[in-house]
Amino acid sequence: MTDRPAVRVAGGIGLREEWFLGVSVTTSLIFLAFPEQLFRRLSDPLWFAAVFGWLFAVVLGSALSVVRHADRLAERLKEPYGTLILTLAITSIEVMAISAVMIHGENNPTLARDTLFAVVMIILNGMVGLSLLLGAWRRPEQQHNLQGANAYLGVIVPLATLSLVMPTFLAGPDGQHPSAPRQLILGIISVGLYATFLFLQAGRHQDYFTTDRHRHEHPGEQTLSHRPVWPHAALLFAYMGPVVFLVEQLARPIDYIIETLHAPTAFGGVVMAVLVATPEAISAVRASIADNLQRSVNIFLGSVLSTIGLTVPAMLAVSRLYGHPVTLGLEHGDLVMLLLTLAVSIITFASGRTHLMQGAVHLVLFLAYVLLIFQQ
Repeated sequence: MTDRPAVRVAGGIGLREEWFLGVSVTTSLIFLAFPEQLFRRLSDPLWFAAVFGWLFAVVLGSALSVVRHADRLAERLKEPYGTLILTLAITSIEVMAISAVMIHGENNPTLARDTLFAVVMIILNGMVGLSLLLGAWRRPEQQHNLQGANAYLGVIVPLATLSLVMPTFLAGPDGQHPSAPRQLILGIISVGLYATFLFLQAGRHQDYFTTDRHRHEHPGEQTLSHRPVWPHAALLFAYMGPVVFLVEQLARPIDYIIETLHAPTAFGGVVMAVLVATPEAISAVRASIADNLQRSVNIFLGSVLSTIGLTVPAMLAVSRLYGHPVTLGLEHGDLVMLLLTLAVSIITFASGRTHLMQGAVHLVLFLAYVLLIFQQ
């Protein structure tokens, strides 16, 4: 007796694999129909944990499904387009999540900054460290395209400095809230540099983001690349649909724990960062273990770049539209950690080869970041 084959649609998608779409849609309908009943008892610790855990798990599961279909698109479209779709999809989720928390509750001017900083720390230290460590566990060294890494860091460093460092030293009459002209200038710079980078990545310098050994690997992949991409693109957007609604619902328990229980203001930023970084971290680590470090580099450096280049202008626009001031400049230990992380990242990707020791250094920096959260 043989097992019944899974029902498949165009593009080789198994319908049984998409069961989580039903979970996310059902959850959205429940919270749409009974919002007051579900959020009325947040003062009960057990009920709060249940609602928060439910929403967080469904949003994270939907994000993981987005990554799964982005990976399928990457197999068909090849680099750099596959990774570009992945980073833009996850960045869109991040923008929606931060906007929902900013608009829903009392004004939290540091939320965007805390989220940006948390994403940078999680990706450039946690994700990079884990990817390099596990990848190097099986082989002495791994290689990536040095020109691509330099292109990423050449944009990340100035954008991170202008967005998270410079505002600390340009405090105006309203404190560290940037004035309207400075917001406009920062937004134009961020969007302009990111657009220029996309032109380079998807245009004349695509070879910067691939390696020779993966350019003509696995002849059988040509069959995959000829399969239709629309089923995966449609499901990617289908999973993102409930996320738009559910992150707004997740904002309510986050606001409650910050405003009522007086949790650290960085809590909201860390939650948003975990939602954003976890799906990409899984994809990057898998690629590194499979000895495709170039894809890992494209994922984590591309994610940081899109986070800063797109999230900052979006948050500034939300700030002006809804009258919620934002604080971007980092202070004290956070400022030191950011500068140290950028410096170590430049050293790590300076040679085109990585090894186990570099992964260990990045993980130590991530541990230091986590310890600083509890000491503030």
